[in-house]
Amino acid sequence: MNEDPTRALADRPRPQARKRIELPAPEGEAPAKPSLRQLVGAYVSLTKPRIVELLLITTIPAMLVAARIEHNSLPSLKAVLATLIGGALAAGSANAINCYIDRDIDQLMARTSRRPLAKHQIPPRNALVFGLVIGAIAVLGMGFLVNWLAALLTFGAIVYYDVVYTIWLKRTTPYNTVWGGACGAAPVLIGWAAVTGHMSWMAWILFAVVFLWQPPHFYVLAMKFKDDYAAAGIPMLPVVAPARRVAIESVVYGWAMLAVSVVPMFLEPGTTWLYGIVAVVTGGLFVLECHKLLGRVNRGEDPKPMRLFHWSTSYLTLLFLALAVDSFLM
Repeated sequence: MNEDPTRALADRPRPQARKRIELPAPEGEAPAKPSLRQLVGAYVSLTKPRIVELLLITTIPAMLVAARIEHNSLPSLKAVLATLIGGALAAGSANAINCYIDRDIDQLMARTSRRPLAKHQIPPRNALVFGLVIGAIAVLGMGFLVNWLAALLTFGAIVYYDVVYTIWLKRTTPYNTVWGGACGAAPVLIGWAAVTGHMSWMAWILFAVVFLWQPPHFYVLAMKFKDDYAAAGIPMLPVVAPARRVAIESVVYGWAMLAVSVVPMFLEPGTTWLYGIVAVVTGGLFVLECHKLLGRVNRGEDPKPMRLFHWSTSYLTLLFLALAVDSFLM
């Protein structure tokens, strides 16, 4: 009888998260005082701008579709600007606080060793205060300028990412990426709430697409930097499970994402043929890349995980761009 891979994974020993290590600043000459430009750059780096950009890609299309379905119009410029600025500040806040919490393991991983706190460019307390302040501005700004449901969702996303994911899930379970995906998909709900003040089936379906997209996207990144995560004691799935298990799960999530992504075509009101074609073609290519990953793993070849990683970013951008354009055809 074949062994249950889920049970095998559960029985596999997991690395223990290491205790926080505060490494002292390098001995010798005192480091030169950073220039204003360097200091500003360090604080901006704390917010992880590339991640912020990716999150905002899903927000505007969700707002356009919500406005078209609910009001048969475009969202107000005020709502769009307030939501984008508030969303960027909220994501930056969550990322800055994440850097504060993870400053011990960031020093142990080559991929993150150049982050401001790992390089002692910014005092940890200052980074925490910075994250909390811009987070408060984001939540209050959303509340007063947009609506309080959008503000509540924004606050919940920050707390979920930093408390539930960073402090708890990331260091305790190999399925941290799966359950942590809720905060990454939250911008869809925030954008929808900013326009309508409530949720709908369409909002939750778009949320589900992003939620299911995230495991393959981050699994392959963790595959690439498996040794980094192992050295830091973080039980990412590629660290504690065979590569085949990771590839199989990527295929499963890829197919689930594709199936959910075409549901808006069958809703009333829903999307048009344009979104449907893009969802099927790009989603099909995404699934094909997942199967190629599994094939390379089964053949014992270099899995080349970054091929799927880069395509997954392109997929999400193309899908939500099509959704935005499609909103003008509804």
